[in-house]
Amino acid sequence: QFQLVESGGGKVQPGGSLRLSCVGSGFTLNYHHIAWFRQAPGKGREAVALISSSSTTTNYVDSVEGRFTISRDNAKGTVYLQMNSLKPEDTGVYFCAADHFTQPLQRMWLRGSAMYWGQGTQVTVSS
Repeated sequence: QFQLVESGGGKVQPGGSLRLSCVGSGFTLNYHHIAWFRQAPGKGREAVALISSSSTTTNYVDSVEGRFTISRDNAKGTVYLQMNSLKPEDTGVYFCAADHFTQPLQRMWLRGSAMYWGQGTQVTVSS
């Protein structure tokens, strides 16, 4: 069974940092575009960051630009989301999603559609 597994969430004070990881179970992420989404309490899911399968393209939502960095280590089959200068409004459940490299990036970034989704990891930014 193919699935994504996220880790690295937790509670941190404003201004702190966390690094989320996403790995594939039953398949490798190397041939997939990967995106991180988040869902805040009472709000819809939004795309936060995306990295293409080749790592040549990265996208960020404006609210995290300059604070978050998405990267991938294909040797380890892992995608990371480094989150710095965290704010209370970054609180939410963070999901990683994977789409085959033959699909256009806009399918995940603009339409929120993906082949695989993880179960999510909670990030809480609070003093």
